[in-house]
Amino acid sequence: MIATYNTNVGDVLMLIVANDKGQKVSFERKGKVARVFVEETKETVAWNIFEAKSLIPNLSVNGQVELSADDIEVLNKELGKSGFTELLVHDIQAKFVVAEIVEMEDHPDSDHLHICKVNAGFADPVQIVCGAPNAAVGLKTVAALPEAMMPNGALIFSGALRGIASYGMLCSARELALPNAPEVRGIIELPDNLVAGTAFDAATMWQA
Repeated sequence: MIATYNTNVGDVLMLIVANDKGQKVSFERKGKVARVFVEETKETVAWNIFEAKSLIPNLSVNGQVELSADDIEVLNKELGKSGFTELLVHDIQAKFVVAEIVEMEDHPDSDHLHICKVNAGFADPVQIVCGAPNAAVGLKTVAALPEAMMPNGALIFSGALRGIASYGMLCSARELALPNAPEVRGIIELPDNLVAGTAFDAATMWQA
């Protein structure tokens, strides 16, 4: 789940829970809560919580926000109070993690894309399609996992590139808006001693 708060549009907390994949969406509002759903399938893709600071007083920063377990409990009570039966899930998985490329092969339908098997700290490697020229087996880099929000506001979901499934993306320093990011193309290269799956911390892990 991606939580964003933007005072430019009012006291509204948006919770993005699924990818609408460009399908036509509609919404229904009950009290302080609006459910956004795909018209054809009725799948919920987002929630808008109005008068959000009356529920979570410490909301202040525009952009992506981290919600605690207590915050999720408060929001679920508000959903129930408004007549909705769905529940939000507190997701503690870091969305930007140290990742190691453990296998790599060329994409069969591209002259520059690679199919990478990536150790992102899970029981099994995940598959991420990457077009970076410096991608290589053994390289430690940063993976943006599904439900990450990039610094430019782009949302990351599982998808496919040229027909090949991709679980997130491998990131460059520029995509992560890191200071003194190099101008050359390529994913970020991290020190070998970092542990795959560790939450990425730019202050301690990044050096231009």
